[in-house]
Amino acid sequence: MKTTTRIVGITLGAAATAGAVGALGLVYSGWYDSSATSPHTPPVNHVMDIALQRSITVRAADISVPPLDDPQRAINGFKLFRAHCVQCHGAPGIAAEPFARGLMPAPAALVDTARHWPAAEVYWVVRYGIKMTGMPAWQYRISDDDIWDVVAFMKVLPTLSPAEYRAWDIRHARAAPPPVPPATPAAELRLGDAEAGRKAMHQYLCVTCHAIPGVVGANRHVGPPLQGIARQQYIAGVLPNTPANMVRWLRDPLAVDPMSAMPDLDVSEQDARDMAAFLYTLDDAR
Repeated sequence: MKTTTRIVGITLGAAATAGAVGALGLVYSGWYDSSATSPHTPPVNHVMDIALQRSITVRAADISVPPLDDPQRAINGFKLFRAHCVQCHGAPGIAAEPFARGLMPAPAALVDTARHWPAAEVYWVVRYGIKMTGMPAWQYRISDDDIWDVVAFMKVLPTLSPAEYRAWDIRHARAAPPPVPPATPAAELRLGDAEAGRKAMHQYLCVTCHAIPGVVGANRHVGPPLQGIARQQYIAGVLPNTPANMVRWLRDPLAVDPMSAMPDLDVSEQDARDMAAFLYTLDDAR
C-alpha cells in the first residue's frame, strides 16, 4: 500500500510539474494572441461569463436596495448615463463611440443587462467595475446616491424605444455635471485606512507614474519610487512630511508646487486620508 501511495504521489507531482512547465512554455512562446481583434474562443468566453456572473452575484447578495421609483432619480440617472455610459454601451438607437467598438470584450448592451440583472448587481458593477473589461469603478468618481440614480434609470431603459430615448434626450437636454469626487460630510470622515488607500492608489492612477510596493501597476515609471516615503523628511522637496501635509499634497499638488509634474487628480478628502495612511506604511527605504 505504501509503495502504491508513493507511486501515485510521484505520478501526480510529475503531472503537475509537466503541466506547469507546459503552461510556462505557452506563455513564453508568444502563442497566446493578446490583440483586441481576436475574440476569446466560445468555451473560454462561456467559462468567463459564468465566473463573472457568479462573482457579482455572490458579492452583491447582501446589498440593500433603496427605493428607486422616484421619477427624479431616473431623470438624474439618465443624465449620468448619457454623460458617462452611452459612449461605450450605446442606447436605443444610439451607437457606441468608435473607440468602444474596439474594446475586447465588447461592452454589453445595457438594455438586455437591465432587463435581466437585479438592481443590487447592477449597482455593484457600476460601483466597483470589472477588471480586464474597460468597465471602471465609479465609486471614486460619483457619489453613492448618483450610482443608485443610474440603477433607477436602468430600470426604465428597457421600456424605451429609440424614439422615446431621443425624447428623453430632448426633454432633459441639460448635461449632467462632470464627475467629481463624492464628498463625505466632515462629521463622517474617518481616520485613514491603509488597505482602502492601497486600492485608491490604483484608482487615481498613481501606479502609472510610480513604483509602489504592494501595488501592481505599470512596469515603466516617470515619477520617483514611493518605497521609503514614510521616512522622507520632505514631501516633494518642499513640505515637511506630516500626515496633514501628505493629505494636502495628494489633494492639490499644484498649489504646493506649481512646477510639479504631479497632476491634480480630484482626490477626495477621505481618499487622501486613506492614501496617506497607506503611504506611511512604506517606511522601508531599501
